[in-house]
Amino acid sequence: MRQIYLDHNATTPVRKEVLDAMMPYFSEEYGNASSVYSMGQKARQKIDESRELIGSALGTEAADIIFTSGGTESNNFAIKGVAMANLNKGRHVITSNIEHPAVLEPCRFIEKELGFDVTYLPVDKYGVVDLDELKDSIRKDTILISIMFANNETGTIQPIKEIAKIARGNKIYFHTDAAQVLGKLPIDVEELGVDLCSFSGHKVYGPKGIGALYLRKGVKIIPFQHGGHHERNKRAGTENVPGIVGFGKAVEIADRDMKKNDAHLKKLTKKMWEELSKELKEIYLNGHPENRLSSTLNISFRYIEGESMVLNFDMKGIYASTGSACTSGSLEPSHVLTAMGVPPDMAQGSVRFSFGYENTEEDVDYCLAEIPPIVEKLRKMSPLC
Repeated sequence: MRQIYLDHNATTPVRKEVLDAMMPYFSEEYGNASSVYSMGQKARQKIDESRELIGSALGTEAADIIFTSGGTESNNFAIKGVAMANLNKGRHVITSNIEHPAVLEPCRFIEKELGFDVTYLPVDKYGVVDLDELKDSIRKDTILISIMFANNETGTIQPIKEIAKIARGNKIYFHTDAAQVLGKLPIDVEELGVDLCSFSGHKVYGPKGIGALYLRKGVKIIPFQHGGHHERNKRAGTENVPGIVGFGKAVEIADRDMKKNDAHLKKLTKKMWEELSKELKEIYLNGHPENRLSSTLNISFRYIEGESMVLNFDMKGIYASTGSACTSGSLEPSHVLTAMGVPPDMAQGSVRFSFGYENTEEDVDYCLAEIPPIVEKLRKMSPLC
C-alpha cells in the first residue's frame, strides 16, 4: 500500500544529509564540549559552527542563539524568563488565544504562580490578530507581547513586523514562536525587530530534542534551568552535540532550498484544495486563503468528525491530523478554529494536511482518488447528514 505522509507540521523525517552529519558525534567524536582537551574542543568547534549557520540564516550573530531541547523549552524560557526578570516593571503580558499550548500554558503558569494578568487577544475569521486591539490592550505594566509567527493548525501568518514595531514603540519585549516558519519563510530577526524567537529542530528535517531561542542582546531574562555555565550562563546542561550539529545542517539546507520548496508546496496545496473543492460539496478552507504557509491546508468537512476521517485515511496510507499533535486525543474542538469563529461541528470536522518537500504531484493524485470516497462513505453513515 502506498504511504503518503501529510503531517509535516507535527514533525518531519531527518534528512539523510543531516543524519550523516550527526553520526560521528554519537560514537566517534563524543567529547563533552565543556572539556578543555582536544576531543572536547572538537565538539565545541562543531557547536560554534552550527550556531554560526543558524545565526546567519536568521540575520543575526551566533552569540544571540541559545540552544534548548526544542520549541517548547524555548517558549517556556522566553515567557517565564522575561516574566521573572521584570517583576519590578510590571505583571502584564499580551498573547493571542490561538497560540500553541507551549505558549498558552506558560502564560497560565505565570498567571497562577506569579500573579500576572494575561490578555488573550481574539482573532478574525482568518485567524489574524487585530493591531488596533493589540494597541488598546497595552498597559503601563505590560512587559511582554508573545504572538506566534504562523499558526501550526491553519498556517495563517501574523503581521509580525508591525507587532514588533508596536512593542518597540512602547518599550515592551516581543517574543514570537517561529517553530513552523523556520525554513519555510525568510526570517531576519533584525529586520523584523523581534526580541525573542523560538525554533525547533524537528520541524525543519532535523532531529527531535533540539531547538533554539534567539535572544536579542540586552533583553532582561532569568534562566529557569540551573547548573553549569553552558550557553553563556543562559541554559545549563551538557550540550546535545549530535542534535546541535544536525539542527545546524538542517537549517543550512532549508535556507538553501527555501524558494524552490515554497514554489513546489504552493503547487501541491493549490491542486489539492481546488480539486477537492470540485469533487466534494460543503468543505471549507480554514485560515487565510493567501497569507498562510504554503505547506498547510486545513479543511473542514461538514457532517463528519475529523478523527473518523484521519483513521480512514490511515487505512489507505494517508497520514494527516485533526490539528496540533500536542492536543491529539482531546475531544474538544480545536481552540484555534473555535477562536476563529468556526462552528463546533465544523471545527470537529477539520483535517490538517501539511506537506513537505518530498511530497509529489502523484501523492496529491492518490489523495484525490481516495479521499472523496471516504468522505462520501462517512457522510452516509453520519446522523447529521
